[in-house]
Amino acid sequence: MKRILPALAAGVTMVFWASAFIAIRFVGEDYSPGSMALGRLVVGSVALVAVVAFRSRRALPRGRPLALVLAYGVLWFGLYAILLNAAERHLDAGTAALIVNVGPILIAVLAGIYLKEGFPRGLVTGLVVAFGGVSTIAVATSTGHHDASGVLLALGAAALYAVGVLLQKQALRDVDPFTATWLGCVAGMAVCLPFAPTLISEVAAAPASATAGIVYMGLFPTAVAFATWAYALSHTSAGKLSSSSYVVPAITVLMSWAFLAEVPRPLALLGGVLCLVGVALTRLPARAPAPRAEPART
Repeated sequence: MKRILPALAAGVTMVFWASAFIAIRFVGEDYSPGSMALGRLVVGSVALVAVVAFRSRRALPRGRPLALVLAYGVLWFGLYAILLNAAERHLDAGTAALIVNVGPILIAVLAGIYLKEGFPRGLVTGLVVAFGGVSTIAVATSTGHHDASGVLLALGAAALYAVGVLLQKQALRDVDPFTATWLGCVAGMAVCLPFAPTLISEVAAAPASATAGIVYMGLFPTAVAFATWAYALSHTSAGKLSSSSYVVPAITVLMSWAFLAEVPRPLALLGGVLCLVGVALTRLPARAPAPRAEPART
């Protein structure tokens, strides 16, 4: 069970994160990038704090652990969401997915160096194969709509994602996953508060279906998915877990087919298969070193 539960938690996270890409495309017609980020974080924070109110009280982190939680909350929950939403105004979905998915590679490199996780052969091979899958999906879904501003915004989002995961991994050494999640979400909401006037005006003008999309993103891709992610990260290396996010483009392709009636091209399906194979390769156990031969006794 110790291995199964983190894997299940990661699976829940990836499914909800994939669904967020569908919701963002739908909600983005009525909500601007900043207000969309603030809206989902307000809903997520309220839901998480409501759970806290019914849980047994636990001491809040202090000092360095608290600083790490607040830092990753600002960078990943808040600024990452704003940059990603803004990037998708300048890029097509395929290009955005390709650039943002540089993030897991950055995480693996930084975690290998700074968190001493090393560079297992299976992880490196799997990342290469999975990124090849994302590239294939990008080629299949690209419409040619992109500009330099969008590329820079998406690269910034990828960098914030990588740094946020590394900070969170360090925070989880001293903070339980749920506490780290709700405090991080509240910190992200706080940094997005300057968009509150815009959010209020857009809520008044947006159709109920778009606002329902904001509520959905706040409850599931934010509150639930980040909580299950934090639990999985507390039991898994940062490099290995972040590689799991390469299943998100594959799931998104299937969800677009099911819910938006967007029939994927065969090349996109091939890319999805490569993503899944790559993630499977990262899960292969490392080979144990060969035992040293005992010197012959005379």
